[in-house]
Amino acid sequence: MIHSMTGFGKHVIQSPGKKITVELKSLNSKNLDINARVPQAYREKELVFRNRIARELERGKVDFSLYVELTGDQPSAEINGAIVKKYMEQLGELAEGDSQNFLAMALRLPDALRTEREEIDPEEFAAIEAALQQALIALKEFRRDEGKALENDFRQRIEAILSHLDAVDKRDTDRLAAVRERLQRAVAEILENVDENRFEQELIYYLEKYDITEEKVRLAKHLEYFRQSLDSADSNGKKLGFICQEIGREINTIGSKANDAPMQRIVVQMKDELEKVKEQILNVL
Repeated sequence: MIHSMTGFGKHVIQSPGKKITVELKSLNSKNLDINARVPQAYREKELVFRNRIARELERGKVDFSLYVELTGDQPSAEINGAIVKKYMEQLGELAEGDSQNFLAMALRLPDALRTEREEIDPEEFAAIEAALQQALIALKEFRRDEGKALENDFRQRIEAILSHLDAVDKRDTDRLAAVRERLQRAVAEILENVDENRFEQELIYYLEKYDITEEKVRLAKHLEYFRQSLDSADSNGKKLGFICQEIGREINTIGSKANDAPMQRIVVQMKDELEKVKEQILNVL
């Protein structure tokens, strides 16, 4: 089963005086790229969060956000009385004015408010870790659901390419007959007397040059390998990408050897389906 790299997970916990929200968003990326937004008070635990995410997610551009909202009555900062008084004295020396105005001005100056750094409560941190784990579970479920949609799309497009390959196979007999006829007509226009043995040798050479039997066989095998890979236990977008390259190589070779307008049109349809698969492969884990 394949998984998408696009996902979202969220979990909210309510602790005494705080509402803590953990969010995870992921998009496609060649490697694992974690961007963390964590409040200053929790910065010391950022590496722990990153390691937990790295253990659970293999690839993707991941945005991790931790939001902390105070819901209690306790103040988050205290007025630094000594500093504020000093500011008011200096303001009074510089200009005349009301003490209330001086107080309002002093409170806006640097260091007027003092914030005491609190140690992270072990129980609170354990709750945050549990919330992160729940958000990871939700994100992986999201990825799995998105992967099912991608898988269904891939199967439909691979079936379409197989159908076009069948049309190529049916057209191939008429194509070779048409090539043979064109060569005979061209030679007849140039020479009245043609060495039949030499002509047959040259004809066989050109027919072998235009032969696409091996390409058709290899393309069918690559398409089947792609379908088998969709059924594997692991999601491997890079592997699917490599198989797509091989599929594209065989389709291009068939197109270059076709020398036949109806077959070229079929090849264009195959390329169109393959391009749509390759675009979505970028989102596969």
